[in-house]
Amino acid sequence: MKIAYISTYTPRECGIATFNYNLMRAISANFPERKNVLQNGYVVAINDSENLQEYEYPEEVKYVIRQNDQKDYIRAANYINTSDADACILEHEFGIYGGESGIYILPLLNRLEKPLISILHTILREPSYVQRIIIREIAEQSSKIIVMSKRAVEFLVNIYEIAPDKIQIIEHGVPDLEAPKDNPVKNLSIFKNKKVMLTFGLISRNKGLETVVKALPRIVEKHPDVVYVILGNTHPGVVKHSGEEYRDSLKSLATRLKVANHLAFINKFVAEEELINYLTATTIYVTPYHNEAQITSGTLSYAVGSGAAVVSTPYWHATELLDHNRGRLFDFKDSEMLADTIIDLLDNEDKLNALKQNAYNYGLHLRWPVIGSEFIKVAQEAAINHDFSEKILKNSIVDPEIMPKFSMAHVLRLTDDTGIVQHAKYGIPNLKEGYCLDDNARALIMALMAYQRNKSPEALELLPIYLSYIHYMQCEDGNFRNFLSFDRRYLDEVGSEDSFGRTIWALGHLIGCAANNSYREFALELFHRSYPHFSNLQHIRGMANTIIGICLYLKVYPTDEGMMAEMIRLTQPLIEAYERTQSDDWQWFEEGMTYDNAILPLALLHNYEITGNEKVKQIALKTMAFLDQLTLSNGYLSPVGNDGWYYRGGTFPTFDQQAIETMAMVMMHFQAYETFREPEYIEKMFLSYKWFLGENTLRAPLYDYETKGCCDGLMPTGINRNQGAESTLAYLISHLTVLKAFELEYEYNKFGHNVQVC
Repeated sequence: MKIAYISTYTPRECGIATFNYNLMRAISANFPERKNVLQNGYVVAINDSENLQEYEYPEEVKYVIRQNDQKDYIRAANYINTSDADACILEHEFGIYGGESGIYILPLLNRLEKPLISILHTILREPSYVQRIIIREIAEQSSKIIVMSKRAVEFLVNIYEIAPDKIQIIEHGVPDLEAPKDNPVKNLSIFKNKKVMLTFGLISRNKGLETVVKALPRIVEKHPDVVYVILGNTHPGVVKHSGEEYRDSLKSLATRLKVANHLAFINKFVAEEELINYLTATTIYVTPYHNEAQITSGTLSYAVGSGAAVVSTPYWHATELLDHNRGRLFDFKDSEMLADTIIDLLDNEDKLNALKQNAYNYGLHLRWPVIGSEFIKVAQEAAINHDFSEKILKNSIVDPEIMPKFSMAHVLRLTDDTGIVQHAKYGIPNLKEGYCLDDNARALIMALMAYQRNKSPEALELLPIYLSYIHYMQCEDGNFRNFLSFDRRYLDEVGSEDSFGRTIWALGHLIGCAANNSYREFALELFHRSYPHFSNLQHIRGMANTIIGICLYLKVYPTDEGMMAEMIRLTQPLIEAYERTQSDDWQWFEEGMTYDNAILPLALLHNYEITGNEKVKQIALKTMAFLDQLTLSNGYLSPVGNDGWYYRGGTFPTFDQQAIETMAMVMMHFQAYETFREPEYIEKMFLSYKWFLGENTLRAPLYDYETKGCCDGLMPTGINRNQGAESTLAYLISHLTVLKAFELEYEYNKFGHNVQVC
């Protein structure tokens, strides 16, 4: 067998990386005639950095996936499919893959042509909708799902509705090592002549280490030779966000309780050969985790496998592994019960030794070579039974390979500490034209989408700039100005209804997905201050933009009856406009199709998502179909040109095509898919997006690969080479919408997509 492993990998400090490193060698140990680990397989490593050189990977790592790069997953699938691997093993944990809850892994699995065995390290009792979908899709693509406990099987069957015959328990492996006769750890000053309580692993607050510190005063009063040793580095994610605050708080707690001399830290990551020394030099091993929701604990398995006496809180894995007197349990956060348990064991050496012997005996069948042989059997069976012809592969509707790499370089070029400059001469900001509210509202939406996608630090830095501009342009009465000169002089008293509506949309978006509470609270303040002006809107595009913003608000605050009533009231003029104007050959809201046309059906789709109003749905569908017939009938998008616009009975204007028309088409079709789950809308969405890349009337790309900006439009004479904020933001919002749609590929590709474009 030759196996391709998809996982994080050493030297990255990650429990799953260590697990996969050990599993690969455990499988190799069953083929002693093969001297090189590469003869048994290779690793596709998941990087938590854009820098491919971030880690000095060993030779078995043959391909690297950058966690947040969707294209890397597609290319990795091709690499595995064209390799000589007989099977593939996936290590799964939601946090190690990109996208919402790690959804980026699904397109890779959908394209995989090798038999797949998936190891699930986390199975949530209360998964989100997306998390449940991900686990079910992994199960569907897998020959076998491997879990490490009975509770995990129970969850998969009852919560995720996965067939029991697809699930197999293989427990967490432990090192195939014995305690050395002369253990050097016992000679360390903090171990010598001491009774040692030990916890090891990456340190973070959810480990509950303070519970042990709180138990120390009673323990050391009875057994003054006890010391509590915490072995391991602080989790890298914790260090990044809060430094060593947690470790320092434990030291302060020990000082207040007057047990500082009985608490010791060994701040290092230890290899297995060294870890066995620490575990066998330990009197009692403690895992004081805060809550039950831990389906697997590698550190607990290692402790049991080494024959340690283990005392633990009753999280799921511990209740199974420590059963039959292989350990003791104490209640979550109960330092008194922990102290009682430790004192009892230290007072009764026979009880302590019984725990150790029981744990050691059980640990013999957990040793890595034994576990490796179990995985070999699973992989061999998967390879024998694998029938690739049964896996119906379709060409994906969305092809990320043709999409440029997402970049905010031109947005950063256009943005200063005031906001985003509205115009550019070619790719150079035109400061003479100053700023406008429309573009800063769009920029806020784009930055939020970019931050949602991969927690972009660049996007996070831009958010306060655009939000601050919106705040600066809000009048005392809650309305908004639009234009601001480069030297920050107001250029109007009241902005357009379009700019008002786009701002409400942006604020609604921010309320729905704020990076933190302060942003949401600020957005709510601006939103509610503008509310009195909703009733003054006269034009349907201003109303449509505002409807979208209110609908996004209502997703967060669905019980706000006043806002619901206002959204329904604002929708009525669109309904009346359609009923007044429509005929058999003119399914539209006005006598003419002017600008930002798709925003009108888009607003109705948002309304329908909230209200379920059937009349609104029918008008949205009819006007969408009419718009598609006019603009997609050539097999590519040709939006209504601004050179004269299109009136009933008139000539369709071909040129002065604008990027905001395309953005609205992309967003309309994606919203239609999210509402109705019909793949034709994804196809039309992607077809519309490709207008930016050259599938248009002039067959010329508007996206500029050099500047990372977007040209302002298609003219009769060619491309308008200026790259202002409106067009660039329209492109980036469209790009991010398509990437969001690509996350749902597992869903829409099942339905097939033989769509005839109008």
